[in-house]
Amino acid sequence: MLLFTMMACAPQSELVRTRSEVADIRDDLSAAKSKLQDVQNRLDMLDANIKGTVDLQKTIADYGTKSDQLTTDMQLLQGKLEENNFRIAELAQKLDDKSFKLAELSAKVEELEAKLKQSNGGTPAASGKQASKTLEPSDAYRQAKSDFDKKNYDLALAGFQNYVAHFPDTSQADKAQYWIGECYYAKKDFTKAIDAFDKVIKTYPKSDKVPGAKLKIGFSYLNERNNAKAREYLYKVIKEHPATDEAKLAKDKLKKITN
Repeated sequence: MLLFTMMACAPQSELVRTRSEVADIRDDLSAAKSKLQDVQNRLDMLDANIKGTVDLQKTIADYGTKSDQLTTDMQLLQGKLEENNFRIAELAQKLDDKSFKLAELSAKVEELEAKLKQSNGGTPAASGKQASKTLEPSDAYRQAKSDFDKKNYDLALAGFQNYVAHFPDTSQADKAQYWIGECYYAKKDFTKAIDAFDKVIKTYPKSDKVPGAKLKIGFSYLNERNNAKAREYLYKVIKEHPATDEAKLAKDKLKKITN
C-alpha cells in the first residue's frame, strides 16, 4: 500500500512542477511577444522616417542642392534600421524556442495527467521510455548552417530538411528552405535546386530570401545551359527587386550571357 501511495505521489509532484514550468514559459513568451511588437513599432517609425528622408533628398537634388547633414542622417537611420532588423530576428528566434518548449511541456503535462488517472484508478502506470531530447529550433538551424559553412552539404541538407519538416511555422523556416536550395546548388544538382528555390518563392512570398531565390534559379538554369530561362529569372530580379544586391548581380550576369 505504501509503495502504491508513493507511486501515485511521484507523478502528482512532477505534474505540479511541470505546470509551474509551463506557466513560467507562457509568461516569458508573453513578455517576448510584447518586446517584439515594441521593436516592430519602432522599426515601422524608422522605416517611415527613412522614406521621408529619401523623398526630401530627391527634392533637394531636384533643386541642385546638396546636404552633408542629410546624408549623415540618412546613414544613421539606415544603421538603426539594420540594428532593429537584427533585434527582431533575434527575438523571433527566441519566440520560436519558447513556443517549442511550451509545446513540449504541455505534452508532458498531458502525459503526467494520464499517469495520475491510471494510478487513481488502481492500476499503477508503467514507466514509459524517456523521450529523446529534440533540438530547439534555433539550435537545429545553427547546426545545419554550421554544416553548410563547413561544406558538409549532405549533412546540412538533411538538417535543413528536418528543420522545415519539424518547424514549418517558425521565423527561420523560409531561410531553411532557401538553404536547401543552396545545398543542392553546391552539389551541382541544379534541377532540385530550382525546385527548392521555387518553393521559397511560392511558400514564403514575403520573405527577404525571395530575391536570392530568383537569382539562384537564374544561375541554375544558366548551369543547365538554358539561357532563355536564365535570362527570364535574372530580368525578374532586376524588375521586381531593383534596389537589392541581387539585382546588381543579375545585371552583371546578364552581360555575360551571349545568346
